[in-house]
Amino acid sequence: MQAILDSIDAGTLDARIGLVLSDNPDAFILERARKRGIETGVIDCRGYKTKFPEEAQAETAKRLSATGVELICLAGFLRLVRRPLLDVFPNKILNIHPSLLPAFPGLESWKQALEAGASEAGCTVHFVDEGMDTGPIILQESVPILHDDTAESLHARIQVVEHRLYPEAIRIAGVRNSFRPDVFKMD
Repeated sequence: MQAILDSIDAGTLDARIGLVLSDNPDAFILERARKRGIETGVIDCRGYKTKFPEEAQAETAKRLSATGVELICLAGFLRLVRRPLLDVFPNKILNIHPSLLPAFPGLESWKQALEAGASEAGCTVHFVDEGMDTGPIILQESVPILHDDTAESLHARIQVVEHRLYPEAIRIAGVRNSFRPDVFKMD
């Protein structure tokens, strides 16, 4: 979120953050948002660690709609988004993933890349669909895997690219309500 705020402050991203939600009541992003005067809330996932129950998705959609949100940007949200949230915000939910999708979807993809002996990793910003990291790609950028990389060093270098790429993808995807995920499909 800080990279997005920085881009807004610098005038390189014409946007406003209307609401910050987290499924973790102790997440630092909520404190960061409060310090900036941004409305916050906690998503009640009914005690599930990884599931995003339909009732919670309906409540989230209602809250986002009431705030007037036009584009949802996920980061570190490790739950699959499905209906009804996708129905209320079709082609208006973005996610950032630390791999060059479709390679290494899911958790800790930078570790997956190292374990597979890949020569590069990277990050992808994509539209969210019902699959796990399967939506149409907006932007990607590779990060070389160095011979002495650890999971931590590779992840840190990927995060630098993520912080630059996400605001740019938001700018591209959110061009005044002209959301066209088909423009970004890759063959």
